[in-house]
Amino acid sequence: MAESGDDLMVFADEIKSEDTRASKPWKILVVDDDPDVHAATRLALKGLTVEGRSLDVIDAYSASEALAILKQDGDYSVALIDVVMESDDAGLGLVQEIRNTLNNHSIRLILRTGQPGFAPESETIRRYDINDYKTKSELTRVRLFTSIAIAIRSYSQIKQLEANQDGLERILAAASELGRLSDMDRFAASLIRQLCDLLKEPRSGFVVSCSGAKGAEAFIVSAAGRFHDTKGGLLEDLPDTGVRQQVQQVLREKQPLFQAGLGVYFPGTDGQAIVAYVDIDHALSTEEQRLLEVFCSNVAVAFENLQLYHSIEQLAYQDPLIGLPNRNGFVAEIEQRISLNALQPQAVVLVDLDNFSYMNSVLDEAFGDDILRAVVQRMRSQLDHSDFIARVGGDVFGVVGNACDLTPERIAGIFAEPFTLHQNEPLRISATSGLILLKSEFRCATEILKNVGVALKHAKHFYRGKTVLFATELADAARDRMHLLSRLRTAFSREHLKLHFQPFIRLRDGAAVGAECLLRWEVEPGQFISPDQFIPLAEQAGMMVALGDWVTSGALRWRAGLQGQVADDFRVAINMSLMQLREADFVENLIGNVQQHGLKGQHVEIELTESIAADDVDGIIQKLTQLRDFGISIAMDDFGTGYSSLSILNRLPIDRLKIDRSFVSGAAASQPRFDMAHTIMEIADNFQMKVIAEGVETEHQRDVLNGMGCQEGQGFLFSQALDEVAFSDWLLSKTPARSVAGHITGGNR
Repeated sequence: MAESGDDLMVFADEIKSEDTRASKPWKILVVDDDPDVHAATRLALKGLTVEGRSLDVIDAYSASEALAILKQDGDYSVALIDVVMESDDAGLGLVQEIRNTLNNHSIRLILRTGQPGFAPESETIRRYDINDYKTKSELTRVRLFTSIAIAIRSYSQIKQLEANQDGLERILAAASELGRLSDMDRFAASLIRQLCDLLKEPRSGFVVSCSGAKGAEAFIVSAAGRFHDTKGGLLEDLPDTGVRQQVQQVLREKQPLFQAGLGVYFPGTDGQAIVAYVDIDHALSTEEQRLLEVFCSNVAVAFENLQLYHSIEQLAYQDPLIGLPNRNGFVAEIEQRISLNALQPQAVVLVDLDNFSYMNSVLDEAFGDDILRAVVQRMRSQLDHSDFIARVGGDVFGVVGNACDLTPERIAGIFAEPFTLHQNEPLRISATSGLILLKSEFRCATEILKNVGVALKHAKHFYRGKTVLFATELADAARDRMHLLSRLRTAFSREHLKLHFQPFIRLRDGAAVGAECLLRWEVEPGQFISPDQFIPLAEQAGMMVALGDWVTSGALRWRAGLQGQVADDFRVAINMSLMQLREADFVENLIGNVQQHGLKGQHVEIELTESIAADDVDGIIQKLTQLRDFGISIAMDDFGTGYSSLSILNRLPIDRLKIDRSFVSGAAASQPRFDMAHTIMEIADNFQMKVIAEGVETEHQRDVLNGMGCQEGQGFLFSQALDEVAFSDWLLSKTPARSVAGHITGGNR
C-alpha cells in the first residue's frame, strides 16, 4: 500500500518495538540469481521483527532451486522473487508452479525486478496470483520491510483462518474477482457486494473515491440498496448526515470506523483513496473482525493493481501532452468503427501540420505544444461531437467519424482562420491530409491506417496544404516505390551502380573541354532504370548523401586517371543534391576529396538545380563562394525550369548556366532562333556567366547556338553518355563531332 515516507517510518518503528520473545521466526524465501541482492536483503532485514517474531531468510538462486525448497517445506510466509533469472519469465513460471502445481495459496509472493522493461503486463498480473510487484530501486530498507510486514500479516491472518474454510474461500474468491477487474465502476460495485456477503448483510452501501489533493471532492462511484440513487454524486450532497460525517471522518483519519454502519479505508498510489461504506445492524464478532482484516488486506492489494492497470492503460492508449488518445487508442477506435460502417459509412483522416518541426525549433517547444493544443481545441469545436480525435504522431492527428461529416472541405475549414496563442499576433497554420472511406474489403485498422498514410504521403509530395482521398492506385504506386527502393539499396550495397560520362564540346572548334558524370543503374544488359525514378527515392529514403559521396569519389578518381589524355583545363562536372549541400562539412569534404586525388579546383565543376533557390540562400552562397575560392566552378543545371529569380541569380556565385534540353531540342528545335535559349544567353551575358546547351542533336542546332554566342554544347550530336572504357576509346579515336551523330542510339542528353 502506498503511504508517504513519514507514514512508512512511523509504521516501521512501531513494528520494530514489538515484543520479540515469541517463538519460531517467519520464513522468508529470497529467489534471485544475483548474490549481491541476497546480501543486501539480509542486511536490510537484519534484526527486524514482525508481531514479536524474527525473520529467517533462506536463499535460492534460481526458480528451480526455489521450487525444490518449497516442495520440501511449504511453511514459508513470504517469497521475494526476481522476474528475470535463468530466463526472462523464470519468476512468473515459479509463481505458476507455486500456485498451480504445489497448490500453495497461502505464501505471499512479491515480485521484484531490476529491469523495469521486464515488468509483467497487466494481463499477466491478472492471470497469476501475485501479491505485490516492485522494482528493486523502489525497495529501500523501510519500503522492503514494510512490504514484507504487510505480506506476513496477510499470511498470518490467512493461516489463522484456515480453520474457517468457508470464510477463507469467500475472501479468496472475492480477492480473485476484484483482482481481475480493470475499471473502477465494476471494482466498486463488486467491493460493495463482496463486503456485504462476507458480513452476511443485505447489499446496501456505497464506495467513495477521493484523489487526496487538498480541496479535492469525494465522488460516489458506486452505490447499492438505499443509496442507489446517490451514484455519481458528491459525498457532501449525501442526504444521510450521520453516514456522511462518518465517511468524512474515515477519509480524514484514514482508519476504519464502525458506528451506524461500517466504513473501511483503502489507500492507493499518488494520494488516491477509496472508502467503502455498508449498512450493518450487528456487532462484529472476533472471527468477523479477523475475516474483515484479511479481506481488507487483499482488497488493498487489488485496489493498487487496479490503479496499476489504469496507469498501464493510460501509457498505452493516451497521449500525456495533449490528453488525447494516442495511436494505439486510435487503432482500437477504428476497429470498433469498422463494425459500425454498414450502419453509417465511416471515414478516417490523418492531418499533418505543415512546417511544424520548423516552428517548433525556431519558436521553442513550449510554443509548439501550445500550437498543438490550439489545433485540438479548434478541431473539437468544428468537428462533429461523435468524431473521435487522436494524436497519432508528433504533429499528426487522426480523426475517425461519419463519412458525411469528414470531408476535405470540413478539414480545410479547421485551418481557414488564423490561430491566436497567448494573445500574440494571429498565426496561420496549414495542414496536409489523407482521407479514406471505410469499405467492406478493409479487414483491420492497421490496413486502413497504412492506406490513409499512403494518401497523406502523396498529398505531402504533390498537394501540400490539401486533402487527398485514398485510391487503390496510390497503394500500388507506393508498393512499387518501396520495391524499387529495396532494389536500389541492394544495388548500391553490391556496387551494381555505374558511372557514365558525357562530354562537353566547345562549339567553335569541337574540342572536348569536360564531361558530366552521370549515375546509371543497369538492371539487365542494356536495360537501365532512369535516374528520374530512383534519385527522388534515394532523397526521400536518406540515401542521397552516401550515394552522392560515392559518385563524387568515383568521378574524381576517373578525372585523375585522364592525366595526359586531356588538356589540363578539362573538367568533370558532378551533380550535387540540396541534401548534400546542407551537410555542415560539405565544403571541407569536397575540397579534401579533390586534393586526395591529386587534382586542382579547376578540374572540378559542381552542377546544382534551381531548387537551391528555395532553400537557405545565404548559407548556400557562403559554401559556393568557398568552393569558387578554391577554383571549383559552379554550374546551374536545367536553367529556366525551376525556382530561380533574377535577384537570386545575381547573388549566387554561378559560373555557368546550362540551358535545359527542352529549349534546344524537341518542339524548340522548330523555332528559327531558339527564343528561350537566346533569352537565357542574354541573361548569362548580363551576369557575366558562360553558357552550355544540353540536348544538342543536330548540326543546325549546333550552328545556331554557336552563332548566338553559346560557348559549349552537350548532346547526342557529340556523344551519348559512355562508361570509363568507352570514353577513353572515344577520346583516342575522336573525329569531328558531326560525323559521329549517326551512331548514337541511347543516353538522356
